[in-house]
Amino acid sequence: MIENRPILNLLAHLTLILGVCIVALPVWVAFVASTHGPTAFMSGTIPMWPGDQMIANYSQMLGAGVSTSGTPPVGVMMLNSMIMALSIAVGKIVISVLSAFAVVYFRFPFRGLAFWCIFITLMLPVEVRIVPTFQVVADLGMLNSYAGLSIPLIASATATFLFRQVFLTIPDELTEAARIDGAGPMKFFRDILLPLSRTNIAALFVILFIYGWNQYLWPLLITTSSDYYTIVAGIKRMADAVDGLPQWHLVMATAMLAMIPPVIVVVAMQRLFVKGLVETEK
Repeated sequence: MIENRPILNLLAHLTLILGVCIVALPVWVAFVASTHGPTAFMSGTIPMWPGDQMIANYSQMLGAGVSTSGTPPVGVMMLNSMIMALSIAVGKIVISVLSAFAVVYFRFPFRGLAFWCIFITLMLPVEVRIVPTFQVVADLGMLNSYAGLSIPLIASATATFLFRQVFLTIPDELTEAARIDGAGPMKFFRDILLPLSRTNIAALFVILFIYGWNQYLWPLLITTSSDYYTIVAGIKRMADAVDGLPQWHLVMATAMLAMIPPVIVVVAMQRLFVKGLVETEK
């Protein structure tokens, strides 16, 4: 029995409200900055209410962009980020679910060693292997390409481990029943495992899409052509003004536009995302 304690309920709500305010304040400041002119944030005081330049700022960024920064229009950069994020998310899920399927349901020599070799790569972040990865991509001629942006980031030990844990929860009786009914390995994978893993796939897709969308270091290194600039790297280039002060109102407008696709993905898949994270029984 849970006791009704109004003071604890009030304290819990106040804590949640405070947390939301702390998280939302930077977003609000960015939105306010995107609605003012170029001098509003140069006066030493930060306005906290929207200005009257919102339509002009967003129209400029959706149109010509900032010509002095060398970046293409926002639409081009967002398209590049979308292709990169979708390629990474879909590629990671496909490779990881097949790897986990092989490790759990097939008996082959050094199966455990293969899994631990995959798992141990969690200790090697992108920053550690950035130089050899860049050298390989350059030697293969994949600089300034969508393949170079996405393929080196597709492998995922985390997703393989999560799918392995999901498959281990599938009852052995279900596998035996499928075998008795004459289902081959791929039919069992396609008709039974994938439907049972739907919520987990959705949760991973949201996480991996945001991971790919927010990539900064790797796109910054391998793209020298403005045709392949991503939105996150483009914001950095816009903020690094060479011949003058950064146009912060346009930078913040770009940052607000960059938030839209991840927010749409999270909102659209919220139910499956939460269910995939908390579901423990199949």
